[in-house]
Amino acid sequence: MSAVRRREFITLLRGAAAWPLAAHAQQGERVRRVGVLNIVTADDPAASARYGAFLQGLQQAGWTIGRNVQVETRWAAGDADRLRTYAAELVALAPDVILATGNAAAAPLLQATRTVPIVFVIVPHPVGAGFVDNLPRPGGNATGFISFEYGLSAKWLELLKEIAPRVTRAGVIHDPALASGPAQFAAIQSMAPSLGMDVSPINMRDAADIERAIAAFARAANSGLVVIGSAVVAVHRHLIIALAARHKLPAVYVERSYVDGGGLISYGPNFVDQYRRAAGYVDCMLKGEKPADLPVQAPTKYELVIKLKTAKALGLDVPDKLLATADEVSE
Repeated sequence: MSAVRRREFITLLRGAAAWPLAAHAQQGERVRRVGVLNIVTADDPAASARYGAFLQGLQQAGWTIGRNVQVETRWAAGDADRLRTYAAELVALAPDVILATGNAAAAPLLQATRTVPIVFVIVPHPVGAGFVDNLPRPGGNATGFISFEYGLSAKWLELLKEIAPRVTRAGVIHDPALASGPAQFAAIQSMAPSLGMDVSPINMRDAADIERAIAAFARAANSGLVVIGSAVVAVHRHLIIALAARHKLPAVYVERSYVDGGGLISYGPNFVDQYRRAAGYVDCMLKGEKPADLPVQAPTKYELVIKLKTAKALGLDVPDKLLATADEVSE
């Protein structure tokens, strides 16, 4: 997307939450209200694409913004205090349903309300986080879409070894505040012996943490990274990609926006599709269905994306087998 078109798209998305209802509302038609709590910024290209897919999904289900539905959107830029403030703001608006991105948005919303229906996306372990009772029958006021199943975590380490065979130690970048972190790290660690690798966690909370930790880890030879998704990682993903390039560290990422931003390789679900599917759940709730009765859904497809320019810069020859199985290979 060109810079001009991206600015136009962002302006459209920002305006979606503020379009006047009176100009288009049909007399006597009830206007429904949907809240959206995003963890990053409105000018983030990946977040904009996902949000756009959500709005399109609502439209395809028969909802017209400004006529029969109003969308109230908040962008928290990865700030935990702002997420709590915006969660309270959205709940105070008494919306019919709220869309929450990730654990970082779902947690404060569920602290603020146990009655307003919530649809979450990109949440790794909603049962472990206490958002739902179980996946088939959530039981409370929340349901939605998990980001991946834990078995996927081991796959990231396999891919790192496959694309960079000389790597013998992997740093797993993650947010220590994320409840699912220990289980994800355990899945990665369980795969390490069979690959002849050592793995160690790299905890990060802010940009300074990231710079120090990656620089320290990169001092040893034959090192690489596995980057686990979280709100903090998403906000600082461009910094992580730049540091991996600076220190010549092969890195595997959780989804394609990292490769679009210059990362080496990603394997994960299509989050744009997940937002589109989330619009279907929001539609169900606007029509009277309860989140307690709608099962939490897993991704339907995982994508492998490789950037050849980054591989070349790292001195890596991507194996033909990996190229053949990739969903997308970009120059």
